Amino acid sequence: MSGIAALLHLDGRPVGAERLAGMVAMLRLRGPDGAGARIDGQAGLGHSALDTTPEAASKDQPLVRGELVVSADARLDDREALTHTLGLAPSTGDAGLIAAAYERWGERCPERLEGDFAFAIWDRAHRRLFCARDRFGVRPLYVHHQPGKLFALASEPAAILVIEEVPYRINEARIADFLVTQLEGIDLTSTFFEEIFRLPPAHAMAVDPAGARQWRYWELEPGPELRLGSDGAYAEAFLEVFTEAVRRRLRGADTVGSMLSGGMDSGSVAAVARELRAEAGDGPLPVFSAIGPEPASCVETATILAAQAMGGLEPHSVSHAELDELLPELAELGWDVDEPFDASMILPRAVYLLAHRRGVKAVLDGIDGDTILGEGSHLARLLRRGRWLTAWREAVGQNRFWGGAYPAWSELGRGAVRAFAPAPLYRLGRRLRGRSPSAQLQANIEKSLISSDFARRIRLGERLEALAALRPPTLPADLTGEAVRAVSHPYLTVGVERYGRTAAALGLEPRHPYLDRRVVELCVSLPGSQKLGGRPKAVLRRAMSGTLPEAVLRRRGKEHLSPEFTAAVAAAERACITRILEVDAGLLSPYLDMGELRSACEEWSAGRNGRRLAWVLEAAHLARWLERSASRPSPAARAGPRDPPSSIIDSEEPCNG
Repeated sequence: MSGIAALLHLDGRPVGAERLAGMVAMLRLRGPDGAGARIDGQAGLGHSALDTTPEAASKDQPLVRGELVVSADARLDDREALTHTLGLAPSTGDAGLIAAAYERWGERCPERLEGDFAFAIWDRAHRRLFCARDRFGVRPLYVHHQPGKLFALASEPAAILVIEEVPYRINEARIADFLVTQLEGIDLTSTFFEEIFRLPPAHAMAVDPAGARQWRYWELEPGPELRLGSDGAYAEAFLEVFTEAVRRRLRGADTVGSMLSGGMDSGSVAAVARELRAEAGDGPLPVFSAIGPEPASCVETATILAAQAMGGLEPHSVSHAELDELLPELAELGWDVDEPFDASMILPRAVYLLAHRRGVKAVLDGIDGDTILGEGSHLARLLRRGRWLTAWREAVGQNRFWGGAYPAWSELGRGAVRAFAPAPLYRLGRRLRGRSPSAQLQANIEKSLISSDFARRIRLGERLEALAALRPPTLPADLTGEAVRAVSHPYLTVGVERYGRTAAALGLEPRHPYLDRRVVELCVSLPGSQKLGGRPKAVLRRAMSGTLPEAVLRRRGKEHLSPEFTAAVAAAERACITRILEVDAGLLSPYLDMGELRSACEEWSAGRNGRRLAWVLEAAHLARWLERSASRPSPAARAGPRDPPSSIIDSEEPCNG
């Protein structure tokens, strides 16, 4: 993903070249293929390029088109239709398409764009800055606004924080969110800094000296449930839109690879992508996997090896038992994360590092499949409709798939409560089972390292209640509405953002076929029988029958190797972890229960890992982040073998490149 930056002095002061160059320098890791900046009096736009498509490689940004200056981090789809409608050449870059779309449709232009994007447009004629973010938040966009004085945006908070007028205050509530892990998805706007916010997905913003306006330009709407004649018809309908979604994300085929785990989601992406590459006459698809040392005892490894044998693939694997070559760089990346949440991304980071070393710039993945194809409350709906026998069969099948972890009678009982209990009775049942807000608060404190004093000071209970309010306590009226709520929940966005930050640190662009608008709209309209038909993701299994190996199609459970990779890196970094916790204990004491931390460190030193290892790593990475965040970031911290921004235009020169 490329990096974008924009600075607007709302009081009319000219933007200085060094000031804008400092913002762009903070984005150098995101965009290793060149940088540029343009200044027009009170406004300046910057760009740090990662060229992943044929059009991007030949287009300099920021782009000037008439009265517009554009900086875009974008991969647009439906390019043929868009260029035809706008009367542009097929080779027009994505920034040029965005500029022409704004000329044609004005502030409604994001509604007409498909794909992943975050962009800023300086409209010189109206002295207005306009920006927007894609529908599902694949491309990040952070903003800061001081009414009447200053507006800044960038792909990373650090590029805004280099501006001296921006207050530099850590948002302690977000530290609590990190310590109580589920709170990562509390909203779509907060960051670790008090006056920097994320522009939510599917939102646009316009800023001028009169003020700022923000609005949602698109919303996923629940519609009627899709009714087709057979399971095969559903599978064909899904495969059609899914194949097109993968095709769209293969632009720039020479630099595109794919993640490949042993599950259905990434396996389906890789299987379809290799077929499309074969049809186009391209070479094998590079795929990247994290495996264990013993396929005979590791289902994940065995199914990955089966998937790698499909043909048309160029497999690359990293084992947690053989990390020596990657370890120095892998560990350094882990200590230098933008957000503490990213420290846990050890396995994906290892796979991304493998892809980076292979020369790949864009990586397909399937991380969103669980949400897009989730069955929701299908069992409860079957019970409500009186289909008890079908519900029983589904519950038995689900329990079998998960290895006995979800007994059928227990699941049916929960489903019955969900289906028939009125909201007051439902809340009473939660209190009786120790799931009242106060009981949940205490349980969350006990399951984390957060100190009771900090929990009270930060009003942790209110934050947990705000998170719980995002999910209704009773059964939603229809399955499509429930599916829309699941896709719209901040959990999906924060997960995509976390993978995006981890990849961007290596100059990689993640691409998400399951977050194609047409795929999402189809999946939320599917009946429950296509999501849980004896096994989860029934429609995907039917669509991939004959394409994916049987070992993948029939795999049970969802075993993964993240704990093994985490333990391996922790063992290699033991001395560093110990030093950080000893030196930086004072930074942690306002937030952590230090007695619990000492106990966890003792258990880890004695060779007992489990949850205690997660606590030790959590504390060490938070301490490291707090140490790095003790002072405002500096462009010099990210200096490297890169030329400075190459197209600075000062305020005295007309901006008409």
